Amino acid sequence: MEKIYKKARAKVNLTLNVLEKRKDNYHNIKSVFQKISLYDEMYVSKTEEHDDIKIDINVTDLDGENNIIYKAYQVLKDRFKIIHGIDVILKKNIPVQAGLGGGSTDCGSFIECMNKLYNLKLSKEEMKKIGVTLGADVPATFYNTPIIARGIGEKIEEISSKSKYYIVIIKPDFSCNTKEMYEKLDSGNVIEQQYNTKFMKKALEKGDIYKISKNLYNVFETEIKEIDKIKQEIMNAGAIGSLMSGSGSAVYGIFINKEKAKKGYKILSKKYKTFYCLAYNN
Repeated sequence: MEKIYKKARAKVNLTLNVLEKRKDNYHNIKSVFQKISLYDEMYVSKTEEHDDIKIDINVTDLDGENNIIYKAYQVLKDRFKIIHGIDVILKKNIPVQAGLGGGSTDCGSFIECMNKLYNLKLSKEEMKKIGVTLGADVPATFYNTPIIARGIGEKIEEISSKSKYYIVIIKPDFSCNTKEMYEKLDSGNVIEQQYNTKFMKKALEKGDIYKISKNLYNVFETEIKEIDKIKQEIMNAGAIGSLMSGSGSAVYGIFINKEKAKKGYKILSKKYKTFYCLAYNN
């Protein structure tokens, strides 16, 4: 096998609680992740033209050695001496600094591609251990079912669910830096959080879209004043629930069927950069 194509799927957080700060300066979290049908397109291939990694990406700011894919390549190459020249073509469709896990899913997908390309025989647990050294959200990307993530994101509990629902996402014209968002939480007032994880798990297991929508929660919403306005616009466009994903700034709405989601998308896309998606379970 000399070349692999991979769809690196985005995620939304259905719940997100930030717990205590750890001695290593990470925070423990408790969050329900749901993959969605929005994805980046990745091609990974061996080459004899060079002995490093070349990344061709359609987002200029992500080019170079600070790219998480480059870092993943270095980790894998140090561990497996059979790895040499690699070409990566990445078409970014997931907006950056949006809370949709674009960088993490690209990293996880690259590790999976390299595992197949070089027959490294890494188990999912081994890939997770590599992934968490590169980013706290990377382990979650190896699962296509909804999950509960604990610890810094590396402790995963799968949720048995075939819930099918439609999502419309708004990416506002501002972005959020994850590190800065955590710093805001640390420096602000103590927030009385809603712990909806167990209710969200039951709702997903039952495929109850109304209970899924009722139990949406994200502690980071308190840090961005513009979010309430965007959520209200999504609700006015026909959503039955709305939430900011991750540390922001993307905000999504859940719709009860395809027709209402497409109608909502049409309304919202007149004003915002908007994406129409489906909850992804495989």
